[in-house]
Amino acid sequence: MTCGQGYPIHEIMNIIKGEAINISSPDTMIKHLLIDSRMLISPEQSLFFAIVSKRNNGHKYILELYKKGVKNFIVSEIPENINEYPDSNFIKVKNTLSALQLLGAFHRKKFNIPVIGITGSNGKTIIKEWLFQLMCDDKKIVRSPKSYNSQIGVPLSVWQMDTEHNLAIFEAGISEIEEMDKLQAIIQPTIGIFSNIGHAHDENFINILQKTNEKLKLFTKVKTLVYCADHLEIKERLYQSENLKNIHTFSWSYKLNADLIIKNISHKGNTSTIEGIYKNEEIKFTIPFSDAASIENAIHCWATLILLNYDPKIISERMKTLSSVALRLELKEGINNCSIINDSYNSDINSLSIAIDFLNQQQVGNKLEIHFVIEHCRALFQSEFYLWFYCLLNL
Repeated sequence: MTCGQGYPIHEIMNIIKGEAINISSPDTMIKHLLIDSRMLISPEQSLFFAIVSKRNNGHKYILELYKKGVKNFIVSEIPENINEYPDSNFIKVKNTLSALQLLGAFHRKKFNIPVIGITGSNGKTIIKEWLFQLMCDDKKIVRSPKSYNSQIGVPLSVWQMDTEHNLAIFEAGISEIEEMDKLQAIIQPTIGIFSNIGHAHDENFINILQKTNEKLKLFTKVKTLVYCADHLEIKERLYQSENLKNIHTFSWSYKLNADLIIKNISHKGNTSTIEGIYKNEEIKFTIPFSDAASIENAIHCWATLILLNYDPKIISERMKTLSSVALRLELKEGINNCSIINDSYNSDINSLSIAIDFLNQQQVGNKLEIHFVIEHCRALFQSEFYLWFYCLLNL
């Protein structure tokens, strides 16, 4: 990831509270953060964080990167042959991931612009990308690339913030307790969007209420939180949390009293018209999608644009132009009158349900055969859902 302004390596050492092991060029300007040796672009201004995970150890790639011209490294293990890296900068820390997060949080504090933070079980990436599509004509926006919403992805996303930007949109995803505290400190959102709550990553939480509480930690310091009041777990925890009871909310609902009330949804072909009431006035828009997930995501965007004081006519015109997000529910034509849903970002059972609903909205011949391309889903195939999934593929 690239930062336009950059930081000298000696300043980064102080920010991450590191120990100088071998600092030959303390004034080297760092603009690129690197965690994957395959993503190297500009070695002279790159800083490699040797991240240690359950599956890999970044220290294995130091020599390879050094030979390619990288001279700046953040490590938690000092290479035995450190003297064989002349003209290099090595900084030692206890935990390289924590160091990356410290740097991301420090960089974020240098900017006083609106920052939208998005979390939820599904829809994060689409909402982020659609907000970008809807507002990019008016604002210079920095956003998470693809679905960079993890403990590593978030600091890399925030690192992109620069003086030219006047709006940031970052997504945050968690799979365990205490992860969101770290992401909140990095993103520090001023506006929050809680897309929904479902059963993705349930295995690491006691129940859905605990998971809701953890996700809500992203919004403890926002000015306004956008959410759907029909997700009762979110609504209840909002009112019960001491840390959240004083924040302003912008709610929308199909059936409950809310700031934005959805009165009717009508379909024509693959388009949907959503009608609502806001401040006693009837407003509506049309999107080129008809599945339930896209409608929910579009309403979140609608509510956010209303919150940001966009003119209803402008919102309506721009909603018509929304386009699919690459690798999210891409409909492709297969052989033998089959349809392929490419949903490469997700692999949980809720995403499978969303993909089925999306495909059911498509009119593809007289015979509908369901086939899915869901990458990175080994866990799904090894779970109890395997038989059900196999049956779906052979309808």
